[in-house]
Amino acid sequence: MLRDGGTAHLRPIRPEDADALQAFHAGQSQASIYMRFFSFKPKLSGKEVRRFTEVDHINRVAFVITIGGEIIGIGRYDRLEDPAEAEVAFNISDAHQGRGIGSILLEHLAAAARENGIRRFTAEVLPDNRKMLMVFADAGYDLKRQFDDGVVSVEFNIDPTEKSRAVMESREHRAEARSVRDLLSPSSVAVIGASRKWGTVGYQLLEHIIEGGFKGPVYAVNPEAFELAGMISFGKLSEIPGPVQLAIIAVPYEEVHKVVDDCAAAGVKGLVVATAGFADDGERGLARQHELVRRARANGMRVIGPESLGILNTHPAVSLNASMAPTMPPRGSLGLFSQSAAVGVAVYAAASRRRLGLSSFLSAGNRADVSGNDAMQYWEDDADTSAVGLYLESIGNPRKFSRLARRLSRNKPVIVAKSDVTGLSLPPGHEVRTTQAPGAAVDAMMRQAGVIRVETIEQLMDIAQIASSQALPKGPGLAVYSNSVALGKVVADSAVPLGLDVARLVTDLDLDAGMSLAVPALRSSLQESLADESVHAVVAALLPARGLTVEALAGVLAECAAESGKPVVAAFTGILDPSVQVEGMVGTAGKPVLPCYSNAGAAVAALAAIVRYAQWRDRDQGLFVEPEDCDVDGTRDTLTAMLAGVTGEKIRKLDAGAAAALLSGYGIKVVPSLGFGTSDEAVQAADTVGWPVVLKTTDPALRHRLDLGGVRLDIQDAESLRQNIAQMRRALEPYGSPSLEVQAMAPVGQACTFRAMEDPLLGPVLSFGLAGDAVNLLDDWAHRVPPLSAADLHDVIRSPRASRKLFGYQGLPAVDVAALEDIAARLAKLKDDHPGIALVEFNPVLAHPTGATILGAEVWIGNAAQRTDSARRAMRG
Repeated sequence: MLRDGGTAHLRPIRPEDADALQAFHAGQSQASIYMRFFSFKPKLSGKEVRRFTEVDHINRVAFVITIGGEIIGIGRYDRLEDPAEAEVAFNISDAHQGRGIGSILLEHLAAAARENGIRRFTAEVLPDNRKMLMVFADAGYDLKRQFDDGVVSVEFNIDPTEKSRAVMESREHRAEARSVRDLLSPSSVAVIGASRKWGTVGYQLLEHIIEGGFKGPVYAVNPEAFELAGMISFGKLSEIPGPVQLAIIAVPYEEVHKVVDDCAAAGVKGLVVATAGFADDGERGLARQHELVRRARANGMRVIGPESLGILNTHPAVSLNASMAPTMPPRGSLGLFSQSAAVGVAVYAAASRRRLGLSSFLSAGNRADVSGNDAMQYWEDDADTSAVGLYLESIGNPRKFSRLARRLSRNKPVIVAKSDVTGLSLPPGHEVRTTQAPGAAVDAMMRQAGVIRVETIEQLMDIAQIASSQALPKGPGLAVYSNSVALGKVVADSAVPLGLDVARLVTDLDLDAGMSLAVPALRSSLQESLADESVHAVVAALLPARGLTVEALAGVLAECAAESGKPVVAAFTGILDPSVQVEGMVGTAGKPVLPCYSNAGAAVAALAAIVRYAQWRDRDQGLFVEPEDCDVDGTRDTLTAMLAGVTGEKIRKLDAGAAAALLSGYGIKVVPSLGFGTSDEAVQAADTVGWPVVLKTTDPALRHRLDLGGVRLDIQDAESLRQNIAQMRRALEPYGSPSLEVQAMAPVGQACTFRAMEDPLLGPVLSFGLAGDAVNLLDDWAHRVPPLSAADLHDVIRSPRASRKLFGYQGLPAVDVAALEDIAARLAKLKDDHPGIALVEFNPVLAHPTGATILGAEVWIGNAAQRTDSARRAMRG
């Protein structure tokens, strides 16, 4: 992704690039050639071409960036005499300078160099080459400069730093936000496949763009029609007299590839593909979809779709309705994203029924390119959007989603509707990974990021009504208003389990007193309640009243909300007249509108969700935790040696010694266990680990089962140990006489368990629970996705329902929770840093008042699945 939102293809250079390299060099200005070679070379020699194009990809690496097959930039490094150091050089096309190409090449070269054991880059730059010096300076590395003999020598360590990662994420954000902005705010639009046949997709798309009042030029392309929608139709894109920034494609799928090539030749920047028949059509369609995206990206274009419902932008300066929606929605501050066209129709219809004003709407269809992550990047900067709603049928890059949503949620509510199987299975047309993690892990990831997660479109709209129109509540204090004592009491009772505190219950409203008396009385009472510091929001559950319209009541409530800066919502129940609007945004033109519901339960649930979000946003999340004494490089070297010979999807369990050695690199200590054959060997082992000891079986199903005779505690001497061995062997005969081991006795405490796995979708997942029936029978786990903040560590230990046992339950002493948090922090960082560690399980971990002791640790390693997130601007292939 380039700085200006366009795309380009980065790949290793190849010997067959010789002619393209020579053409690239010939197209450069004399000044650019001098800056690169310190002299003017009108043509590269054959020896130079071979040196530049023939590399070993280890000691000498070179990348090219191409658009439409033409080289626009080259970056390379050559390892120096010191094997940890390499010299780096760049050459960027004059026509494409300023697009961030140098920064992209540096990011990828640094990643390749680190993989090959290089830790430092050096470069020699002429003082006049300020652009190249700025590329190094802006990369976030700690530069050392030296001026000697008319040349600036630059040296820097390429290991990622907090600053360099932040720089890369910032570049990624700006590029992706710009990309979506250009799609939603094009200067001109062409509808390719526009038809004069009423009811066809092409006809409707063209009609909706025109009737929506799009401010730029609109062109119709159809080789069989001279006139469409009152305008001249062009036979092909190349006949259009002006530039086209956005192309809406509605042609049969067999014609799409040719149309994409025509768009590339015409310099189109973005495509919205409404055509079906791609990934939704099995393997053949999936191959067509891959080719569609490859052609578009290779020529600098992004793709929305295929099978997209279209896009909307209600900003008056744009006024774009390039969608199947028959009318332009009212302008508002809600940004909406959906995937498949069918769900997009449902999402748009739900918003339309509730008269929800939108800032923009994007239907990604099969989501072959532009995704919800891209949309969030755009909405973060969009001043017209105050709340975001997404319906996700699948999640392509959860790690990136979590990173972006956490940042976006700090400023704008993010509401996500997804089903319980999202991530576990895929709908037709979606080509992403699925998760093997526990089902609750995806929801936990969203909670971490501050996302308001719902299950249905209706719930999404319930919350969006408040999020896009009301101020955030400062706390859980609630005032309940009703003109029915019974209804008011029911509403108040329903609010408490949802985490709301009922500070006021007003049920003496006399709304039958007439407009002149009832409305002023209601306004006065509301103003009094909203002025109360213990009241942070109001729910008004109202039955029909004689002489008072819904609009009149909604107007009073909306005005009081606007005056106070506190949210107010209403539920109008018992209204049978279908012509009366009681669901959605109600109010009069030019005045504040009010979120209204047909039942009070939905109103209270939506408000409670907003309260929880506001509490998350107001909470200090803390920094991402970096435990001390973590040897990242040493552990990587140890793991690399252990992984030798582990191929494919195979995983290998480490023996106890290897597991302990790997874990020790992150300051994780496991109490050692020693196996034995005879009783004499057991006594020697006990002398080694130290008395008193624990005797236990190595059988995974029995080793924690005191009730089945799989473990015996607090054995004080050799004679007692011999007796216990004999008794245990007799007790375990029905289970196949498993082998035994001894371990030093740890302080008595609460048994806990940790797991950390590498999931193909989510990446690293950390799980915590209290050992035994809580996790084995009741599935009482807490899950988090690293990296973890201080708040995440606090919550993961306290989230299981059984965690009350850690804090002095039924007279037992409270345990050292900080020690459990430290284990969680170290394990989370270990998994985040090393995807080659496939699974880690600590069971049991005994938590006691003065610490936490890991008694059992099992570690599996395997070929790391390529994680889906990268701060580099690499796009999903």
